[in-house]
Amino acid sequence: MNQAFIIIILIAYFGVLLLISHYTSKNSTSQSFFTGDKKSPWYLVAFGMIGTSLSGVTFVSVPGTVTANGFYYYQMVLGFFIGYFIVAYVLLPLYYKYNLSSIYRYLEYRLGFAAYKWGAGYFILSRTLGATVRLYLVINVLQLFVFDSVGIPFWLSTVIIIAMIIAYTFRGGVKTIVWTDTLQTVFMLLALVVCILAIQSELNWSWGHIWSQMSDGGMTKLWSTDPLRKDFMWKHIIGGAFITITMTGLDQEMMQKNISVKNLKDAQKNMVVFSFILLFVNALFLLLGGMLQLFATKNGWEFKPDDLFPSIVQQHLPFGIFIIFIIGLISALFPSVDGAITALTSSFCIDILGFERRSDMDETQKNKLRKGVHLSFAVLFMLLVFY
Repeated sequence: MNQAFIIIILIAYFGVLLLISHYTSKNSTSQSFFTGDKKSPWYLVAFGMIGTSLSGVTFVSVPGTVTANGFYYYQMVLGFFIGYFIVAYVLLPLYYKYNLSSIYRYLEYRLGFAAYKWGAGYFILSRTLGATVRLYLVINVLQLFVFDSVGIPFWLSTVIIIAMIIAYTFRGGVKTIVWTDTLQTVFMLLALVVCILAIQSELNWSWGHIWSQMSDGGMTKLWSTDPLRKDFMWKHIIGGAFITITMTGLDQEMMQKNISVKNLKDAQKNMVVFSFILLFVNALFLLLGGMLQLFATKNGWEFKPDDLFPSIVQQHLPFGIFIIFIIGLISALFPSVDGAITALTSSFCIDILGFERRSDMDETQKNKLRKGVHLSFAVLFMLLVFY
C-alpha cells in the first residue's frame, strides 16, 4: 500500500509537469525550443539552475562524504563561486555579442569551422555519457526503494522515466524547462529542509549541541592546509573555479537557459544570484550529511556513504518523510536530464545539422527533424542506461 501511494504521488507530480508544459509550449517554434524566444525571466533561470547544477548525484552522494572528508568539499564550492563570476563577466558578454543559440558557434568565429564542429561534437559525446551516468544512479535508487517492491523491472522503470521527461520537453524545450526546473528546484530544496528538520527532531538535540557533536567528530573541518593532500584547499578552490568555467561556461546545457534571457545584464544578474544561492544550498547538504552520520552513530548503524541518506530516510524516519525524499530525488534527477536532452537536441540541430544555415527548410520541416533528433537522444539515453 505504501509503495502504491508513492507511485500515485509520482504520477501526480508528473501531471503537474505536463500541465506546465501544455501552457508554456503553446505556439512554440524551433527557436522557442532552442532559446525560449529570448524571453526567459532571469530570476526563474537563476533559481532553476540550482536543480540543474546539483543533480541526483549531489542529492544522494554529497551528504555521505562528510564522515570521511568533513566540509572539505566546500572548498571546491568556493571555487565554483569564483568561476561563476568569470562566466558572468567574461564568457556571457561574448555569447550575447554574437547572439548565439549554440555557444559553440563562437569557436567558428575565432578558430574556424573545424574547431566549431569538434567543440560541438565533444559536448555531444561528453554530455551524453555524463547525463546517462547520473540518470542511471538515480533510477537505481528509485528501483531499490520503490519500483522493486511493486514488481516493476529495471528496464521498464527506465523507459517510464525517460518517457516522462520526453513528454514535457518535446514541444517547448528551453521555453518549458525554465519553468519546470524552477518548480522542481522548489521541491528539491523543500525535501532537503524537511529532512534536516526531521533528523534534528529524531536526534532531539539543540542545534548548538548538534554542531558541537559534529565538530568533536571532525566533521566540520573546512580548510585542508597540507599541500600534499589531494584535498589541499588551493587545489580545490582553483580546481573548482576551472570546473565551473568548463562545465558551466563552456557547456551548452548549462548556458542554454542563460542565453535565453532577454539581455546580457539580466543574464549576469541571473548568474550572480545563482552563485550565492548555491553557496547556501551546498552548506545545507553538508550540514545534512553531518546530522545523518550523528544519527547513524547514535543508533549503532553503519551504511556505505552513498547509502547513508536514502537508507536512513527509508528505514528509520516516518513514511511521509520518505515520500518527500523521493519527490526531492526525482526533482533533482529531472532538471539534470531534461536539460541535457534539450541541449543535446539543440546542439545537434544547430551545430551538426546546421539549422541556422539551412534556407532550404521551412519551419515545419525543421520542427519535424528536431523532434526526430529529440526522440533519438531519448532512445540513446535508454540504451546507455541499460548497458
